[in-house]
Amino acid sequence: MVGTRPVITTDLATIPLPRRPLDPSDQVRRWYENELGWPVVPGAPGSPLRLRVGPRFDVLDVPAAAGRAALRHLTPDSPVAVRGDRMWLLTAAGSAQEVPGALDWLEWGTLPLDLTTLGEGDLMEAPVPPESGFVTAVRHPGDPGPRAAVRRPGLPGACAVRPLLPLGRSGAVQGAAVWLRPPEPGGEVEASLPTMSAMGGGGGAPDLVRVLDTVATHCHRLWLRRVGAQPSSCP
Repeated sequence: MVGTRPVITTDLATIPLPRRPLDPSDQVRRWYENELGWPVVPGAPGSPLRLRVGPRFDVLDVPAAAGRAALRHLTPDSPVAVRGDRMWLLTAAGSAQEVPGALDWLEWGTLPLDLTTLGEGDLMEAPVPPESGFVTAVRHPGDPGPRAAVRRPGLPGACAVRPLLPLGRSGAVQGAAVWLRPPEPGGEVEASLPTMSAMGGGGGAPDLVRVLDTVATHCHRLWLRRVGAQPSSCP
């Protein structure tokens, strides 16, 4: 007995259309908004996204060499980003307003220091996330700039080091901000931010006064080095 094969009809309207791959900027935005709960401000076409400073954190913008010296005062979870020769230390929300007074108290207020703060109402470039399709950043001894560890196939534990780049966008983030110590999704980021209230110890948060004193000391040394390197005007 020969059976007949059933006729299968397909409603084309029920077949989902192929999904368009997420734009890298959408991946960045979703990581910040969904994983961290940080407000993101879209930039102009072709420009990086920006983070709104103030609601969750403030920023201390310093030379990378000075910022590197202050890392010992932070916790391993304290977020730190770099862009070129600048380092961004995330600090407790509202601390930007307290920095000038703290520098005066530390007797650094009248000296030329190459540091600035970002606070309520300011924006910072959103550093490249360390995951969700992006290469993970790792620190290199003696080098404040992050690198990407790329594992070589067939060589367990071996890796090559190259500048940090998102996968599939070769060269797209050259000169962009990247995380040196990225914020931990799902963690209490605020508890790891330097704050004035931690002055003297006794709490879990880093002491912002110690951070400022160390940063200002190294900013002043960098300034003296630049001045000393300038040619003398005397005959």
